[in-house]
Order: sequence, then structure tokens, then C-alpha cells
Amino acid sequence: MFANYPKARRFLRKIGMGNEDMYFWKQMGKAMLCTYTLLGAAWLWNETSPLGWWTLKPRPKEEKEMAHLYERRKFPYPGDKEAIEEFIKSGGSLGTTIGPKGFVESNMDSDNMQKQLQNKKFEQEAHKLWFRMRNEVIQELQEKGFEVE
Repeated sequence: MFANYPKARRFLRKIGMGNEDMYFWKQMGKAMLCTYTLLGAAWLWNETSPLGWWTLKPRPKEEKEMAHLYERRKFPYPGDKEAIEEFIKSGGSLGTTIGPKGFVESNMDSDNMQKQLQNKKFEQEAHKLWFRMRNEVIQELQEKGFEVE
């Protein structure tokens, strides 16, 4: 079993794995361990961040523009009767937040918001197409001599 030991040592020394190279490989191992630990932590943080506002995922422009609608509301101290009554009168209790268009907003998740934004874009494109087709028809009728407004 130990007959090939000197040959094995010579081979390992030739490929850079001898006793004098152990410090280098130890440092390399530490560096790789630290690097992969940091990368794994960043990946885990991105998937399960307790801070919902600081994940590494990019947010669409429309969601950034509407961020002011989702600001945290300040609730009054429970023992302060006057502040609680004023808070309820202003419509600040849960589930009764009035949006900028005057309707009651429920707490929407990001998927529902994405669907709403897609529907809004679809409606805008449909209106553009409708007006373009209408204008073409009006132009053709005017070329034929009909008066159309």
C-alpha cells in the first residue's frame, strides 16, 4: 500500500498540490467558501426578503408611478378617543381607503395590479385603433363628397 507513496507525492508536487502549496489552497478554499456564502445569501434574500420594498427584482415603471397609493397609513394611539374618532370620520379605517378617483380600494397584490395595468394598456390601444379606423372612414367619405363630422 505504501510502496507507491513516494510516486504519489512526486505526482502531487508536480501538479501543484505539495506541502509547500497547502497555504495557497487553504486561502483559495476560504475565499470560495465566503464568495459562495455571500452569493447564496443574496439569492435567498431576493426570494424571501422580509423587506418587501427591497428585493433585487426590478419593478415596472407603472408600479413605481403608483407607489404613492400604497404608502403606509398612520393609525392613532388606541387610548386617544378624539384621534380615533377623527381617524374614523376621515375614512382611514381598514378597507375604506379612498383612492384618487374616488372609489374604495381594496388591498391589491402585485399580480392583480399587473393585470389591471395590462387591461388599461389594452383599452388604450383599442381606443387608438378605433379612432384611426374612424378617421380613415371619415376621410374616405369626405373624398367621395359626403359631409361627415
